[in-house]
Amino acid sequence: MLSLINRLIFLICLAVVVSTASAAPPEILLWSKGMPDPVIPADPPEKVEKGVDGIQRRTSVSQPRLFVHEPPADVKRTGAAVIVVPGGGFGLLADEHEGSDAAIWLAQHGIVGFQLAHRVPTNKLPVPNIGPTQDLQKSLIEVRRHATEYQVDPTKVGVLGFSAGGQVTLVAATNQPSFPVEANTESYKPDFLVLLYAYQIYDPMTKGLRSDINLDAGLPPTFIAQMGDDKGSLAQGSTLLYLELINRQIPAELHIYEKGGHGFGMRSRSNATGPTDWQKRAIDWLRAHEYIAAP
Repeated sequence: MLSLINRLIFLICLAVVVSTASAAPPEILLWSKGMPDPVIPADPPEKVEKGVDGIQRRTSVSQPRLFVHEPPADVKRTGAAVIVVPGGGFGLLADEHEGSDAAIWLAQHGIVGFQLAHRVPTNKLPVPNIGPTQDLQKSLIEVRRHATEYQVDPTKVGVLGFSAGGQVTLVAATNQPSFPVEANTESYKPDFLVLLYAYQIYDPMTKGLRSDINLDAGLPPTFIAQMGDDKGSLAQGSTLLYLELINRQIPAELHIYEKGGHGFGMRSRSNATGPTDWQKRAIDWLRAHEYIAAP
């Protein structure tokens, strides 16, 4: 009898642990009052699948939203928030290793991580970044609107963009919204940026930054990390962006590592230090700017 009771207790505890571990994070819908064009059809439906490489990806997002990852109960909140914008070439979202993994990592350091599921696919549209840019700008407004609920300081809301998400981050931060914004609403401008191998921000024809990055509109303090052998996001783009920031006396930090390629997100790569070292350097930078508490 005692053995049966112990077994029941074990199974109950295991069920609680599994339930807690698999609990979906809270969501914030971005366009409850109507989405501006371009609208993504709901058919085919949104789907999350794990690829042969073991990485999870999200496709067919017609309802943009934020997944909220709060700091664990034993971690002191810093008051800062970061919206994580994954890559995926505008065809899908690599929103595990460039999304939820990053948001959880930030939460473990006391920052509320908001994982953005923006509209995809938009890669066949004339300007793929328009819808995702709108979603990010609306996300910044919504995070500040929910600041009290999630114990966020509305003056400490940043963005972490990977690959295509980095392109979206720069375009969103340097352009006015292309959708109606209510008077006296919260700001759509980020307070700081963390950029990882921002996608196609270098224009090889002009040998400058892409034309829809309007640096004269101003950027906040920015951390940039990049691999020198990245063929998808050339290091020239990150380098030029850094120089433009420094010329405008905007606080900035740049790390270009020799090897590591593209699309590593929060994962390591063999024979390359950059894919894991950037995380340490970013923590140092966030701490220096007081978005993470001193150890």
